Amino acid sequence: MSLCTLFLCASCDSFLNKDMPQGILNEEQVSDPQYIDQLVISAYAVFISSEDINSSFSMWNFDVRSDDAYKGGNGTSDGDVFHQLEISQGILTTNWNINDMWVRLYNSISRVNAAINALNSMDDSYELKEQRLGEMYFLRAYGHFLLKRLYKNIPFVIQANMSQEDYNNLSNTAYTNDEGWKVIIADLEQAFKSLPQTQADKGRPTKAAAAALLAKTYIYKAYRQDNPSSHAVTDINADDLRKVLEYTDPALYAGYGLEPDFHNNFRPEPQYENGIESIWAMQYSMNDGTKNGNLNWSYGLIVPNIPGVTDGGCDFYKPSQNLVNAFHTDDAGLPLIETFNQKDFNSSSDNADPRLWLTIGIPGFPYMFNANYFMAKTQTWSRSNGLYGYNVSLKHNVDPDSEYLIKGAWWGSPMNRIVLRYADVLLMRAEAQAQLGNGTEAIALVNQLRLRAAQSTAMLSGYNVRYGAKMRVKPYSDTGDALARVKMERRLEMAMESERFFDLVRWGEAEQVINRYYAEEADNCAIYSAAHFTANKNEYLPIPYEQIAASNGHYTQNIGEW
Repeated sequence: MSLCTLFLCASCDSFLNKDMPQGILNEEQVSDPQYIDQLVISAYAVFISSEDINSSFSMWNFDVRSDDAYKGGNGTSDGDVFHQLEISQGILTTNWNINDMWVRLYNSISRVNAAINALNSMDDSYELKEQRLGEMYFLRAYGHFLLKRLYKNIPFVIQANMSQEDYNNLSNTAYTNDEGWKVIIADLEQAFKSLPQTQADKGRPTKAAAAALLAKTYIYKAYRQDNPSSHAVTDINADDLRKVLEYTDPALYAGYGLEPDFHNNFRPEPQYENGIESIWAMQYSMNDGTKNGNLNWSYGLIVPNIPGVTDGGCDFYKPSQNLVNAFHTDDAGLPLIETFNQKDFNSSSDNADPRLWLTIGIPGFPYMFNANYFMAKTQTWSRSNGLYGYNVSLKHNVDPDSEYLIKGAWWGSPMNRIVLRYADVLLMRAEAQAQLGNGTEAIALVNQLRLRAAQSTAMLSGYNVRYGAKMRVKPYSDTGDALARVKMERRLEMAMESERFFDLVRWGEAEQVINRYYAEEADNCAIYSAAHFTANKNEYLPIPYEQIAASNGHYTQNIGEW
């Protein structure tokens, strides 16, 4: 959080000449660094101003397809298009949410390309030219990365000065799946070369941010899905995994590390934001001279509906019972990787990783660590009267008694959203090591996170005495099945951060895991009795009908009977 927020300025479009095509500048503007800087800031701003509660670039709306979360809300008709995604049934290419996300992300890329075009028009007397270009290449790669995870086969808008005819002739299958990742990598390599080690403005990416996103892109690329008639993983490429190791090398992350307490990453207080674990984050603010501050409204639907306190809270994105069960540990403090869901976690008798109580609000415990709001199996904690259970996400919410929960059209807060954090870097490195057969190195990295989890109890002081919480988490003492342990640790550490569904797809495990989840969860959440995940279809969203209709025949629909 910054009182002078880079990402969102109230007049981010005011400097655009509405009489000219976007990105085409007159001679005076080309030579004006102030104008160019404003155009760059506008490109940053769009990554907040273009998203909303139904199309959050955090992707929480689309993570309801995973085994981490229920859609939530008032029932299946409340956000019915997301209900269809949740049960993998009835999804239509005409659904508004599928087209809306596509449009918003490409609008963001268009703004970035306008800035790139303007920067390329500057002469080299502008000292920050290469650095600002690096920032824009990073943002363009980020936009394409989000699109590719959602839709797989996408058009890449990598020419900064394209004509309308050029746009109309783009194809979404010009590149194979592997080649598409290479396009994103090329932008990130440019960013990596041009970006500095540190930035005065916290919202601007650094060299470490480019390295982290490069590692993330390579780890997706490693799991090859290049059969055009299938989404199955056909190969796991060792060279790509070695690139993950290259870009997760600790030497690239000087000044970054793990927060001493896991919960510090999800606090709105200024002293906790942009901490050592936050490599790149969306910056929000309050009390900055604008009407309501530049607040994060994209989580507005996730707030529970506490009468007289958070009236209007919509109670979406509710943690699943399956996720709660995953935090259950044995007497040695280790995860029950294969058997955790054989019975539901019982907080009065079962051990759990402390991250459970820092990630999920569950009945019998305070909401947001505030004993004024004690969670129970009542309508206060479930607008659907228990259809989606009574658990509540904690990572997205703030204490309702604090100054950081602010009412507008929805509920907002100034809490940053970390896009890339150091824990993710460790997990990617551990996964690459495990896949390459280096189990000892992989488990050593996992144990860093488990040791941090064990000491992340500041907000949970007294939970054992007052509420019966039995916290137990220990590091592994042997290598065991290193890859299975890395995958489990990734789920626990990144839970409710909208990584889970995309992880299952890139691992090639989505059909198996999601259909097992549907079967196991049917007793906890009745909507899953009609759910079924279809392989080679439900891994990706369909290309929106509206986009195919406007493509002059250049777009091809994703496989599956859409």
